[in-house]
Amino acid sequence: MRRQGHFMALAMTGALLTGCAVEGDAPLAADEVPLPVVTGANASSGPESLVGSWTLAGVGEKGTGTILRLASHDLYVFGSRCGTLSGSWQADVDGVFVAKIFGAPTATQGIRGCERASEQTPRWLRRVVAYRFDGRVVVLLDGLGQPVARLIPGATPTPVPELATTEVEPAVVTEQFRRAVAPAAELPATLIPADRQRLMGRWIPVDGHRAAYVEFAADGEWRASDGCNDQDGRWVSAPRGTLLGVAGPVTLAACDNVPVASWLWTVRRAGFDGEILVLLDARAVETGRLRRVD
Repeated sequence: MRRQGHFMALAMTGALLTGCAVEGDAPLAADEVPLPVVTGANASSGPESLVGSWTLAGVGEKGTGTILRLASHDLYVFGSRCGTLSGSWQADVDGVFVAKIFGAPTATQGIRGCERASEQTPRWLRRVVAYRFDGRVVVLLDGLGQPVARLIPGATPTPVPELATTEVEPAVVTEQFRRAVAPAAELPATLIPADRQRLMGRWIPVDGHRAAYVEFAADGEWRASDGCNDQDGRWVSAPRGTLLGVAGPVTLAACDNVPVASWLWTVRRAGFDGEILVLLDARAVETGRLRRVD
């Protein structure tokens, strides 16, 4: 399997946050990031092995939470100072990981520092761009290959009023999820693999609504419009044209839109056809083409 003995260079996309402000440190370029090691001992542990409830350990930040529950692309942080946070996540078999928070209890938004808890991904989670297994423990890594948190298996979340019972019960790995996180097809040889430096910036679809766009920011956020609705999420890139994205919910206004958020949720590879950015899904089926806006 490709992961065995494979050294993975990750493109770090998470600028560090202090409170609500972004630090001035520039993220490392792809060729500057040290290489996390994926060993044969954990080569069979892919994203489906992340599904479950985990005790958060070693985060080093107060009020971050006590339990991380990962379901089929749904994420919950229990016990944070801002209440139970909800969001989404993506990962692949090579150890790439990205997540975004988009929900928090209304009652906690009056707490100082929690005013934008439903919009801002916590600092520690923004730093995570990779994972590896250390026995049964999952180690979440930053762009330097350094541990951000350790996930200890066997946690049991306490039910909370804002979540349905099914969102607290043990998560189940569905066949649909297994298919979604299966190894992605390689980038077609006709395309040049996209890297982080070349991806950053503003892009517009080659065809479709003239107001549609997506902007990949250096802090790991993407912001976009389908032509009528503003959308946002997070992204991470890695070697061989790997590109993963997560998207938050959006209230849709009807129009002749371009499904930019859908492209970024299903993307697994990205490459260049000349100056045109081509996005592909897990089967290497082309989903969208974009050109840079100068």
